[in-house]
Amino acid sequence: MAWVLIGLGSNLHDREANLAHARELLAARVEVVRTSALYETVPWGYAEQPAFLNQVLAGETALTPLRLLNFLKKIEAQMGREKTFRYGPRLIDLDILAYDQLVIRTKRLEIPHPRIAERAFVLVPLVEIAPEWVHPGLGKTARKLLQEISTEGVRRW
Repeated sequence: MAWVLIGLGSNLHDREANLAHARELLAARVEVVRTSALYETVPWGYAEQPAFLNQVLAGETALTPLRLLNFLKKIEAQMGREKTFRYGPRLIDLDILAYDQLVIRTKRLEIPHPRIAERAFVLVPLVEIAPEWVHPGLGKTARKLLQEISTEGVRRW
């Protein structure tokens, strides 16, 4: 079994219900061990859209990294996510943040998530559940990464 960190986000319709539904669907292939609180966050990358609810969960899975990615994309499609534009509004967004201590860089998949160190909406909930997780590429704990950025615009829901 592999240890994974998964980021969840939603800023359309009933955001809280969207995250709950995604967690239920994830449970089919990911044994969730820890779940952060929900955090309301200002949009990142494109500001003219509703605020997000974000969450991070830690769990175990037998899926390979690519199969996990495919599983997450299947959940997004099943829930009705429609492709818009980069950083645009979304019903559900599921990201692999980390998979064991692997570093993977392919056209389709980057692990750890390439922007994890600059996103407070990921690091705040991540530090809540796994403060001592060490970023395999940067060699810093989640707690240290969070200390290096602003947490403005992130509040516990």
